[in-house]
Amino acid sequence: MTDVNDIVLIYMENQPLSFARVEGIFPDHKDGWFQLKLLFLQVPLQVVTWILREEYINGTMFHMNGKEMRLEKVVCPDVDLADMAPESKNTEETTEKQTGSIQTGNKERGSETSQSSDSSSSSGSGNVVSLSDFRRKK
Repeated sequence: MTDVNDIVLIYMENQPLSFARVEGIFPDHKDGWFQLKLLFLQVPLQVVTWILREEYINGTMFHMNGKEMRLEKVVCPDVDLADMAPESKNTEETTEKQTGSIQTGNKERGSETSQSSDSSSSSGSGNVVSLSDFRRKK
């Protein structure tokens, strides 16, 4: 069932049209109908309210201005992030990732976090880098 804060893919004439986030679902004054407030995830952002039945909100096809429409809830696929890591053939790239250094312009900065002596910091789990270190200085 589609609920508030879910992402939906909107289809028009069986073609994907846009993504939207469900901002609210409110009962309409007509029995069995609901006001569906959507935030279209596009530039510029646009907020619309559609009046739909519950089955339309949950994916059943409906018509709007004579066009077939359908909402499909977007579910994040179960993917192991280790499988998605690209295999690097460049050893400099691999070394840079392991040391946590970041190259910006012609400067190279390492992470400025303190290393603790426990085994979790030496296990290669990564370093924390503060984004404030990369702000432009006035």
